[in-house]
Amino acid sequence: MSLAQKLYFMFNSGKNPKWHYYLASYLRSVCPAEPFRRMLQRRLESAALRPDYEYMLERRDYCNRLRPGTPLCDGCPTIREMEMTRQKVYYLDTWRYARYFNPDLRLRLLPGDIDYVPDKPSVTKSRPIADSADNAFSVLFKLDRVRHFIFAKNDIPFRQKSDIALFRGKIGGKDNRIRFLEKFYGHPMVDAGDVTRYNDEHPEWLRHKLTIPEQLRHKFILALEGNDVASNLKWVMSSNSVAVMPRPTCESWFMEGTLIPDHHYIEIAPDFSDLPDRLSYYIAHPDECEAIIANANAYVDRFRDEEREDLISLMVLEKYFRNTGQL
Repeated sequence: MSLAQKLYFMFNSGKNPKWHYYLASYLRSVCPAEPFRRMLQRRLESAALRPDYEYMLERRDYCNRLRPGTPLCDGCPTIREMEMTRQKVYYLDTWRYARYFNPDLRLRLLPGDIDYVPDKPSVTKSRPIADSADNAFSVLFKLDRVRHFIFAKNDIPFRQKSDIALFRGKIGGKDNRIRFLEKFYGHPMVDAGDVTRYNDEHPEWLRHKLTIPEQLRHKFILALEGNDVASNLKWVMSSNSVAVMPRPTCESWFMEGTLIPDHHYIEIAPDFSDLPDRLSYYIAHPDECEAIIANANAYVDRFRDEEREDLISLMVLEKYFRNTGQL
């Protein structure tokens, strides 16, 4: 990618501006926490007075499935002992809400892409989709928000878009994405490419990154899981394009486990074998696509209320501390 292309992508990517996120987050991290601790009870009480409080409780209990009396691990650090690791966003996004609580409360934060259930109660960005008893030790939190919570803006109508299905993503060692490229690279119905810097085995797969507006010129966008969740799923579902994917295996704060196939997205087989047939069907039935888009947009709208998102985050942490016997 040339310097001009890099500059164009930087200013037109459609992603959240990282400078704004880091500026606000670092300022938040150096502000005194005591005023926020005094506000905690008042904010939790204000949540209980909202007309959508039952919905907020459902979100809290979906993300935090810990039962009362769940023991913490030995040596679990306190809030005041939390350290900013190389993956800074996980600390910054947790501190945004942890500052409301007593700094001597213990909190286990696992940064990074988590595709397993930890052996002790932990705050994570992602977890395997399973029955509540099987993944309760993974407490979902809104982490790495600057990368994952992006919503589309000023999109064009669905019927004005290309029928070609698009995939752009980093392949790396991601087996499912490798299998997808092996099967559909060069397919007439699919525009697929690898945006990693090098690919010694398949250099022909390499493609330049596309901005989100450029990707949204396509009716169908593949949302394929990487290390955990598909990071493009939120902005695809907020747009006038349709997400196409196998049923998800991991979930995040976006609660991918509650998505309904062929209602919020077009479901394809885990081995992608039915993709051409599924695309052909939905190309011939644009009304059904627009119904899926309406459902997806409505689902995304639940996450747009910043005040409610903040309150649910506080409720999730409060339940973590309470059900581990600390409150």
